Order: sequence, then structure tokens, then C-alpha cells
Amino acid sequence: MPAPGEHHPAFEEYCECIFELAEDEVDVIQARIAERLDVSRPAVSEMVRRMESEGLITTDDGIVLTSEGTELAQRVVRRHRLAERFLTDVLQLSWAEAHHEAGKWEHIMSDAVEAAFDRLLDSPTTCPHGNPIPGSDYVDSPAHPLAAHSVGNDFTVRRIPEELEFAPGLLEFLEDSDMVPGSVGRVTAASPDGTITVEIGGRHVGVGAFASERILVV
Repeated sequence: MPAPGEHHPAFEEYCECIFELAEDEVDVIQARIAERLDVSRPAVSEMVRRMESEGLITTDDGIVLTSEGTELAQRVVRRHRLAERFLTDVLQLSWAEAHHEAGKWEHIMSDAVEAAFDRLLDSPTTCPHGNPIPGSDYVDSPAHPLAAHSVGNDFTVRRIPEELEFAPGLLEFLEDSDMVPGSVGRVTAASPDGTITVEIGGRHVGVGAFASERILVV
């Protein structure tokens, strides 16, 4: 059973999902939550009802986290992204492996372990994919979708939004293609179907419309 002041992992999972959908500017509706968590819509409807009764969300104007829900979500997201940094930077796991493992660690990490990760990693401000770590000194700056850049434009990868982390095989593809934060590339072609071809890491890579419209670059 959760200790006083804590919540069941299911509540944490839903608060995290709602937080990340809003962070990526995706409509926070039950259908999107069901897709992200791979659960049925009736299950989402029941959980939304329970979360509202727990004071974690309001539903008067869409699904919105309350201050308590936001605090819970930020704690879980912070631990997930710190864990991802540790798993990739220290243990050298792949992006996909780290994302999967961090999904377990976020629910069991204590305050002491969270603080130790932060010290060990020298207080990182983003996860390996460039997403901000809540409670860090992250400073936001303008960025644009890769798809908005014209052929011949140079770019630097800034961020791989959470939405892309849930697309099967996409994290592996982006990491293997060197489409990682800090990598510099150039748009070399654009197809009518929305595919953007870039030169990055010494090779040419085709990035489909779903990803190119979401990968943030400068």
C-alpha cells in the first residue's frame, strides 16, 4: 500500500501521461491517454473519474492536472528522466532500453536515491532526448520542428518529444541515425509525403513526416 501522502503507481502513471501530453501540446483527451498507455477507453474513463475524486485532475475544461496532480506528475517525470540519464550516461544502455527501465524505476525511487542521482549526474537539466527535467535549472529556448526547415538549411537537434518515445522502433532508429540532441545536420531533400532527408553523422537519413513534424531543432 502507498505510504501517507503517496499515490498508487496507476495514479502516477496517469498523471505523468497527462503532464507529458500537455508538454508536447497534444490534446489531453481520453482517447489520447488510452493510446499512450495502451489501455481501453472504458479503463481510462474509470481512472479519470477516480483521479477527479482524488483531487488530482479537473474535467470542467478538458482534463487538467490540479496543483496536487501537477506536483505528483513532476515528481514522477523528474525521476524517470534522471533514471534515463543514469542508464544511458553511466550504464551505457540504449535509448529504448533506458526508457523501458526508467518506466519501472520512476515508481520505486526514493528521495535519497533521486538526490544521489542528481549529485552523480551533476544536476542535469534534460533527459537523453533533450526533454526538461522538472525541478532542474532548465532554461527553455525557441526551437522549431525539423519539417519547418527548407532544403539546404543547417540545424542542430534540440529535443525528441515524449510522443516519439512511444512509437515502436522510433527511438532505436533515431539513436542509430545520430538524430540526438546536439547533433548537427543539414536538410538535403523534402518529399511530397512529408519525408525529410537529412545529412547527419556522415550519412543521409530519411525522417518520416510523423517524426519530422515533432523533432525540435534550432
